[in-house]
Amino acid sequence: QVQLIESGGGLVQAGGSLRLSCAASGATLSTYSMAWFRQGPGNEREFVGLIYYNGGYTYYADSVKGRFNISRDNAENTVYLQMNSLKPGDTAVYYCAGLQFGSSRNTFPYKYKYWGQGTQVTVSS
Repeated sequence: QVQLIESGGGLVQAGGSLRLSCAASGATLSTYSMAWFRQGPGNEREFVGLIYYNGGYTYYADSVKGRFNISRDNAENTVYLQMNSLKPGDTAVYYCAGLQFGSSRNTFPYKYKYWGQGTQVTVSS
């Protein structure tokens, strides 16, 4: 049974930084393409970025490009989302999602089989 557990959310002022973690059990993350999504109040789940299983290729939504960075530590079986220059509009519940192998362009939530429980990120102005 694959389980993904996010951590690292919290309250931060605009302009600040946070690093989210997504730790996996029951799966070898090196064979998984992993993505981060977010869902703000009253909004649909939105693609943030992904890291492809093969070679570490990353792809980001335009809204976070240049501010957010996704990385992985295969030895720790963990994926990270480093968020810099945070804005109040980044306030949301952040979810990690995984799919074995996957695609370098899977930006739709329904493409991912495994999901974490989410972690709240709140950015104050």
